[in-house]
Amino acid sequence: MTQLIEYLTELTGFRDRDVIDTTLVRTLWELLQPHSVAIYRAVGSPEDQRWMMRARQSSESPDASADPLWAEFEDLPPLSEEPERCQALAGQTTTGLRRGRHVTAFPLSTDRVVFGVAEIETDAALPVQTHEMIGGILRLYRNFQSLLDYSEHDTLTGLLNRKSFDDSFSKIAAAAPSAPGTAASGRRTTLARAQYFLAMIDIDHFKSVNDRYGHLIGDEVLLLLARLMSRSFRSQDRLYRFGGEEFVVVMRCRDNADAIRVLERFRGTTERQAFPQVNQITVSIGFTRITAGDSPIGALGRADKAVYYAKEHGRNQVHGYTDLAARGEVDTTEKVGAIELF
Repeated sequence: MTQLIEYLTELTGFRDRDVIDTTLVRTLWELLQPHSVAIYRAVGSPEDQRWMMRARQSSESPDASADPLWAEFEDLPPLSEEPERCQALAGQTTTGLRRGRHVTAFPLSTDRVVFGVAEIETDAALPVQTHEMIGGILRLYRNFQSLLDYSEHDTLTGLLNRKSFDDSFSKIAAAAPSAPGTAASGRRTTLARAQYFLAMIDIDHFKSVNDRYGHLIGDEVLLLLARLMSRSFRSQDRLYRFGGEEFVVVMRCRDNADAIRVLERFRGTTERQAFPQVNQITVSIGFTRITAGDSPIGALGRADKAVYYAKEHGRNQVHGYTDLAARGEVDTTEKVGAIELF
């Protein structure tokens, strides 16, 4: 019992979801000594969902491993390839056989939705008492995930909030290449060459929407735009609301032209979308490439300059900081407090 309490204390001692998933896998591994234990999450749109491995530990690989956070979506296995996991994703614990071993899949959920599966592979079927113990651990995991959801998401739109952005940006910057074209060649094609971009999205003339129609309609516009973002961007893209009419997207693209294509598609989709009472809104978008060692203030400042340029030159436009800087259209100094960085 003392050992179990120590494991549970460790599980709830972190605020990083990656670390929590790894800790859960390690906890189940050390308690049960199975052949393998893994956590899988369902990612993608309802029409095309796939399995992303969040953490796994096995007798062949005692060190926990995971799929890269920005893994190529098409490289992930479709949900249909693992029917037992699909049943667990529907909320039902299932047991089957795989290569002569027993595989038990437990649903992972928050208060709102079942989002993934904990899969345990053992030589013998798990006894009832073990099922009950695992169920108790996963209920604690669910409650903790729900608390994280509440603290990391904007209450109106359900998108990630500014605090979540600040907490995760260092990971994104650490994964970014120092300069375009510096990634290794070989099989790690698209993923290795990927660049990371931060886009700032600002609703044009949003103050006039609030002034003319009231804040309830303004809130509805924000909510509908957030839903439009969720449908328009990819499952691995990070979507944030910073407050007011300001939204941020962190995405992985092949290059600057690919980022423009993705953002222009969203801009056009927004322009064509009918919003209740307001009818039409447009957005101005500025973006910048994230480089290794980048800071949140630096990246946001560059994207903000590109947004400001879009608004000053007609709105309903997409502009990249790098192109504007190359043409001398924006100030390229970065200010931190009273210090100017060149």
